[in-house]
Amino acid sequence: MPMDFQHQAMGYDRTATMFSPEGKLLQVEYAEKAIKWGSASIGMVCNDGVMILADKRIDEKLITPTSSSKISEIDSHIIASSAGIVADARVLIERSQVLAQQHRVTYDSPIEPETIIKEISNIKQQFTQYGGARPFGVAIMVAGINNGKTELYASDVTGNYFSYHANAIGENDEKIREKLREEYRKDLTIKKGAKIALNIFKEIRGDKFDFDKFELAFIKKDNIKIEKIEGEELKNFVK
Repeated sequence: MPMDFQHQAMGYDRTATMFSPEGKLLQVEYAEKAIKWGSASIGMVCNDGVMILADKRIDEKLITPTSSSKISEIDSHIIASSAGIVADARVLIERSQVLAQQHRVTYDSPIEPETIIKEISNIKQQFTQYGGARPFGVAIMVAGINNGKTELYASDVTGNYFSYHANAIGENDEKIREKLREEYRKDLTIKKGAKIALNIFKEIRGDKFDFDKFELAFIKKDNIKIEKIEGEELKNFVK
């Protein structure tokens, strides 16, 4: 009998708090697989700001396009995208939005992007350590401006998070990261970064690539305001 089936037969995958003999939390590994099915996002730190390009993956014509946005505003200087179970992401993003507003009211200053990703990661970690609930099946990428500096973070299922120059989450994330390792440069502008990201998606998706299924959000250093573009406007932006 294959080892994976032995583990399931012995019940190691029935709770997120039980380690297998190999030291793995199988429910957490299953949650990571859910992320791989989610639509992808690419984030980049650029010399003039920070950006996230997300695949909205809208296949149903009856859905209103504005209701399927993959990039959320956490605060006026922070954006976030997700991959995996969208409902799980909504809970974490709404918690982050409340935290950001509480920070402004309490300290009269904008919250740091790392504080946001740390809060998200702490919540995720709790759901791998206590029984009675499943892990969050979602990866979150957070991008923002902190005292004039651009920052990009990503958090996985386990509650780990790292800072990145460029990163991808969701479907084909490793293939996208391989392309980013080849093409990313620190002197990229947002416009050039968006063009590279779209070309990566175009190469991976092939005939299924469609500009209308992507949205770009970015924040510039000299104008800390979230800007979102998609569709025809996005096509013109990267020309």
